[in-house]
Amino acid sequence: MNTYRIARYIRELRKAAGLTQKQLAEKLNISFQAVSKWENGDTLPDTGILLQLCEALNTTADLLLSGGAIVAQEEDILHLDDVIRGFEAIEDVGRYFGEDSTFYLGMVEGINQKMNIDLMTYLKDQRTREVMYAEVLIQGILSGKKVDLDEIESTFTNKKMVETIRSFVEKSNR
Repeated sequence: MNTYRIARYIRELRKAAGLTQKQLAEKLNISFQAVSKWENGDTLPDTGILLQLCEALNTTADLLLSGGAIVAQEEDILHLDDVIRGFEAIEDVGRYFGEDSTFYLGMVEGINQKMNIDLMTYLKDQRTREVMYAEVLIQGILSGKKVDLDEIESTFTNKKMVETIRSFVEKSNR
């Protein structure tokens, strides 16, 4: 368990919710110093308050305790939301490390070479972004993962992509 990652995640969620440490503490009937200790990585939230904290921060216990990292699920299901968050994580590396950092440039260049694309250009346009999501979903289907077609139909704007994904699901069910 990475206490620094958990601390950062709690702080990010609190700020995203527009709450001060004091306001979060009041919601939970605890001291603001307790919230401060969580956010500094000095302590972890008590298990007795964990579910209340997750509700206040609009997250789940598994996400909170993993510091926001997507935990591998026992089911072999690939969720569209996880795919979207994965691409957002790639973009976050550029924001956190700097778009001129060797690590970020190497990561993007590796993807570009492997897939013969310009990833960051694709991610700037919603239509091509959906194509990237579809590509990941199709690769997942080909490797034996299940997808939720209702989730895909309600999120994708490109109906042709939905039909393409559906055809791969149908082929995988044969």
